[in-house]
Amino acid sequence: MQPAGPGSVAEAVAVQEELRPLVDLVGPGPSAPVAVAGLDVAYSRGGDLLAAAVTVLDARTLEVVDSAVSVGRPAFDYVPGLFAFRELPALLGALDRLSVVPDLLVCDGHGLAHPRRFGLACHLGVVTGLPAIGVGKTPLVGAWDPPADHRGAWSPLRDDGDVVGRVLRTHDGVKPVFVSVGHRMSLDNATAQVLALTPRYRLPETTRTADRLSRDALARAEHPD
Repeated sequence: MQPAGPGSVAEAVAVQEELRPLVDLVGPGPSAPVAVAGLDVAYSRGGDLLAAAVTVLDARTLEVVDSAVSVGRPAFDYVPGLFAFRELPALLGALDRLSVVPDLLVCDGHGLAHPRRFGLACHLGVVTGLPAIGVGKTPLVGAWDPPADHRGAWSPLRDDGDVVGRVLRTHDGVKPVFVSVGHRMSLDNATAQVLALTPRYRLPETTRTADRLSRDALARAEHPD
């Protein structure tokens, strides 16, 4: 069941504050998941249309075994720190259309590494009850030292004295990604799963496949003929 969307910034912040205590930051989460889902959203140039995509990969082969999309309008205005409210209804709609229930959600965004410690990965994890992690291309909060240049190197991402994630190098010499716990996962396990999902490229295969699917779905919606 999809939650009713907030009608104002104050209501949205109140929802985050209400749900935040429900986040499980300990996990440890599945160490050997069978099916791992990637979630991503593509926006039209004007920002008035979006396509949310979920791809489910076989964790062993990284082949796509299920996928679903949901096309609609952003459910909330663009407000920093409240981005999840724009995308949540569409992402939940796509998740509802899956025939394979994933063991882990990998969000293109953040979890604990958020100004109120409740980013998209936390929100999706709490609402669905599924283990979830966030993998961001760029940071939302925090400071860090650059990790070493080799694959698997990481440094802590800190914000106001708290460790909120890790800055992880997924391949030698490439820009790192920003990993944070969403729900029902430990940070160690989240890091391990991201490395397992990045055998060839900087970003997880879950993110790459969901990104392609969301862009294709958006193109079809914008140009149905």
